[in-house]
Amino acid sequence: MSTQRIKAIILQELYITKNSLEIIIDLFYFSVITIVVFGLVSVYLTGTNNPLSAQYILVGMILWEVIRITQYSISVGALWNIWSRNLSNMFVAPLTLSEYILATMIAGMIKTGIILVLISVIASFLFKFNILSIGVVNLILALVNLTIFSWSVGVIILAIIFRYGQRIQALAWGLVFLFQPLCAAFFPVSVLPEPLRTLAYVFPPTYVFEAARLGLVNHSTNWNAMGVSFAQNIVYFVVSLLFFNYMFNKSKDIGQFAKNEG
Repeated sequence: MSTQRIKAIILQELYITKNSLEIIIDLFYFSVITIVVFGLVSVYLTGTNNPLSAQYILVGMILWEVIRITQYSISVGALWNIWSRNLSNMFVAPLTLSEYILATMIAGMIKTGIILVLISVIASFLFKFNILSIGVVNLILALVNLTIFSWSVGVIILAIIFRYGQRIQALAWGLVFLFQPLCAAFFPVSVLPEPLRTLAYVFPPTYVFEAARLGLVNHSTNWNAMGVSFAQNIVYFVVSLLFFNYMFNKSKDIGQFAKNEG
């Protein structure tokens, strides 16, 4: 791998983000508005008989943004190159698939880190909620697991876009929200109907959100839940890379990759 080529893709991602009002709105604006709205809901719930629910919502919202922003960065970053008809030019250069994927993952982490700090500060100052209240170890393990999961989702969406083109580009924005209720981001898994409760534990973020809520209550680290999440994430990530490699090659074989910019 070439660190120079990886750095170039990362800089491209950051420049596009900096100069695109659409991305700024999708990432920064919606993150800020969402944390404010959910924060106000949490203020209301704090005055009810179950104030812990307010903290569940805030911790779920902050951690959910890790998934949304990282996945968005990977998937929509490729779409910007397709829209500008620059994608084929990138792969004419000596850029490998692994370098491209790694660079988009790193760029996503950078954007996520910036926004995570921003919304955490807002939650702390406006709503007196400190994300560190779940425990530093819990937070680190949560960030690692959620980042790997969002990489997997982002790579799978990217593979589908490369294979089928812009006609299914809405997946880059919408597909990840399918996991929000299934992973019980804002409420205990026990709230879900029985069939969905069983399905929830197929997804790694479910264990992360459950462990984070437990950390709010007794400040302990659920190593078993975090371990299961990590093991599932490794499987998901490997499968996503294999799937991407297959779909990318298929796209080239049938000529779809060249048509994507048409």
